Amino acid sequence: QVQFVESGGGLVQPGGSLRLSCVTSRRAFSVYNMGWYRQAPGKQRELVARITGGGTGGGTTYYTDSVKGRFTISRDNGKNTVYLQMNSLLPEDTAVYYCSTHPPGTWGQGTQVTVSS
Repeated sequence: QVQFVESGGGLVQPGGSLRLSCVTSRRAFSVYNMGWYRQAPGKQRELVARITGGGTGGGTTYYTDSVKGRFTISRDNGKNTVYLQMNSLLPEDTAVYYCSTHPPGTWGQGTQVTVSS
């Protein structure tokens, strides 16, 4: 079974930054579109950002409106890893963050991000 292991979450003040990482056991990782998702308490899981895969390495990105200009998704195909750089964090960014393929398949345990003063 494909595994995703997220890390890098924590408690940060509003305006701060965090960098999330996700390592996957997915074979042929480079050809897959990857996504970062989040789920806040009492809300449905939502797509935050995605990045394409493909024969040329992909790299086309998409962001949900609420994070545009603040978050950056990237990938390192040699390390089977996808990243999410989060800047100018807001309290409403508080959630458990997950990575998966896009469309999503299996899920990891996620990493908690809490933005609070």
